[in-house]
Amino acid sequence: MENTIDMQGIRHLNLFERITQIRTMYSFKYNETIFFCVPKQFISRAVGENGRNVKRLSEILGRKIKIIPTPQGIAHVRDFIRIIISPVEFKDLDIRENEVVLNAGAQSKAALIGRNKRRLLEMKKIIKDFFGKDFRII
Repeated sequence: MENTIDMQGIRHLNLFERITQIRTMYSFKYNETIFFCVPKQFISRAVGENGRNVKRLSEILGRKIKIIPTPQGIAHVRDFIRIIISPVEFKDLDIRENEVVLNAGAQSKAALIGRNKRRLLEMKKIIKDFFGKDFRII
């Protein structure tokens, strides 16, 4: 996983660590929501009692926050994408040699691409950073 981090990302990671006491190197933005990836065994600790840590992060950053498990390789790409794009559903996911192809219906495809291809470009960057593959929606 080669995750590129900008200054804003570093600030988010530092704030996350200060509030949750869990160190992570993976955060990204998708659809105006900030995602933090932590190892699966630390998710409940990162969320906090009654979601206290998530609420505090959300208040400070002024955005919706989601804490998700860090993918453990290409085998977990389907669950990883499903968590990120929820509540939008997709029909099938095909993992090819150097690309991930998502098959969605007409309504889902429009929601996944977004206005001016914004969500599509965000997802392409996420898949490239985490799995080193290209991303397409058909």
